[in-house]
Amino acid sequence: MVIVSGPSGVGKSTICREVAKRLNNVYLSVSVTTRPRGPKETHGRDYWFISKQEFAERIRQGLLLEYAEVFGHLYGTPKDKVDQQLSAGKTVILEIDIQGAKQVKTIYPDAVMIFILPTTQKELARRILAKRLTDRGRDQAQVAEERLEEAGAEIAAAWQYYQHMVINEDLQEAVKEVMQIIQQPTGNW
Repeated sequence: MVIVSGPSGVGKSTICREVAKRLNNVYLSVSVTTRPRGPKETHGRDYWFISKQEFAERIRQGLLLEYAEVFGHLYGTPKDKVDQQLSAGKTVILEIDIQGAKQVKTIYPDAVMIFILPTTQKELARRILAKRLTDRGRDQAQVAEERLEEAGAEIAAAWQYYQHMVINEDLQEAVKEVMQIIQQPTGNW
């Protein structure tokens, strides 16, 4: 079990997708969410987009490994799919926030925890604003500002919970570093 987290806009989704493409026997978990689908997103590839009622039912039935509310939307990890892949001997990568990571770590104490950091706060602000307002076109400027404020708190908390911190200054280097962490023998975690 590998948990990858980081503030909004830091590039964690891109890093996770690249790692999953390059390593064998890896499953990149797809989360469920109640937020609206973005114009460039695909149901089942980027997220499973479901209603709040469906999400509540999954919680009630114990079908989520973890879940959290983030910026007014619910996100969670489908337990059945993770269990299936772990049973098949695959390394499962969860791209989740700190709230979810703490929940998963209690269930899988040996999970490897990787936090993706921006090079600077200024660079993170640029990425968040560019990504949220231009590429995804779904967040207002106020929401982007809230995400930037939350990023500082996430980074501070990450130092307490994560074994590995990876700075995403260069995407290829960050991908390579995450791959090396995942490929370390279990005794070195």
